[in-house]
Amino acid sequence: MILEHVLVLSSFLFSIGIYGLITSRNMIRALMSLELMLNGVNLNFVTFSDFFDSRQLKGDIFSLFVIAIAAAEAAIGPAILSSIYRNKKSIRINQSNLLNK
Repeated sequence: MILEHVLVLSSFLFSIGIYGLITSRNMIRALMSLELMLNGVNLNFVTFSDFFDSRQLKGDIFSLFVIAIAAAEAAIGPAILSSIYRNKKSIRINQSNLLNK
């Protein structure tokens, strides 16, 4: 696999995630965009680890840590969102002010 193709793919994933995070008004869509950004970064870690130093697995191990953090975010994020929805009856980002009661 050519390095440039993988870099274009990962930058495309990261760009879609940035665009979705900036323009989304829904918190669930923002969490999905964050997942896209993390996957683009993981793709870069694995690609550079394989391309430059295939004997050491530093990029692969670091990507496993990022995947674990993303899994925790995917488990805790919807729980927090359901709690916010239960209290505020909305999960729109611009309507939720958590500092007010």
